[in-house]
Amino acid sequence: MNISEQPLQQINTFFENYAAVLEQFDSKGMVSLYNIPCTLTSDETTTVFNDSAKLEGFFNTGAGFYKQLGIAKMRPDVWYKREWTGKIINVKVNWQFFSENNKPIYNCDYHYVIRLDKNSQWKIILSVSANERERMEEWRKKSRK
Repeated sequence: MNISEQPLQQINTFFENYAAVLEQFDSKGMVSLYNIPCTLTSDETTTVFNDSAKLEGFFNTGAGFYKQLGIAKMRPDVWYKREWTGKIINVKVNWQFFSENNKPIYNCDYHYVIRLDKNSQWKIILSVSANERERMEEWRKKSRK
């Protein structure tokens, strides 16, 4: 199945669904959007997950951290979608994080490689955090003042 045969809107919908499970802090729902194995990487670390339970644990830790920051809402802004093959797409997303009352907290960029699986479902095989740590630290410094 070629991406050009499908509406690219599917990618936007995929990330809107991702935001919905993030907002619910639904780690099982988040895992369902990832291929196993998958790789999560940033400048500081790279982790390959071969086990969905370990990936779920990672997401549970992240959910706790987001809750501590007061993050309640997330909005994905898909900046680009670049087809690599008929079933693999590179996607850049700017994630915007908000408090319960819609006050902006911070935003950051992620790059994803997603692949259409045998059930015609998009799954993340690679997630690259481009600047979340830096943006979060900038926000923390500003919020302390």
